[in-house]
Amino acid sequence: MEEQGVGWIAAIVIGGIAGWLAEKFMESKMGVIMNIILGIVGAIVANAILGLFGIALGGWLGYLIAGFIGAVILIWVGRLIKR
Repeated sequence: MEEQGVGWIAAIVIGGIAGWLAEKFMESKMGVIMNIILGIVGAIVANAILGLFGIALGGWLGYLIAGFIGAVILIWVGRLIKR
C-alpha cells in the first residue's frame, strides 16, 4: 500500500468506504469491520487482476476504485460459494 502513496490509516478509511459502497451496490448486509476488510482485500485483489492487464491505479481515488471493484468481486464469489 505504501508504493501507491496510501498509508495504513488512509487504507483503513478508504477500504471502509469502498467496502460500504460495494455492500450497498451488491445489497448485502455486513458490518463496519467486514466492510473495511472487504475494501482492503478487495483493493489488493483488484490491483492484482488489473495488473495482469497492465492497468495500475494509484493514490486515494485509485485505491477507492480498486477497493470497490475488488469488494464487489469478493461478495460475488462469496455468494457463488454459499450456493
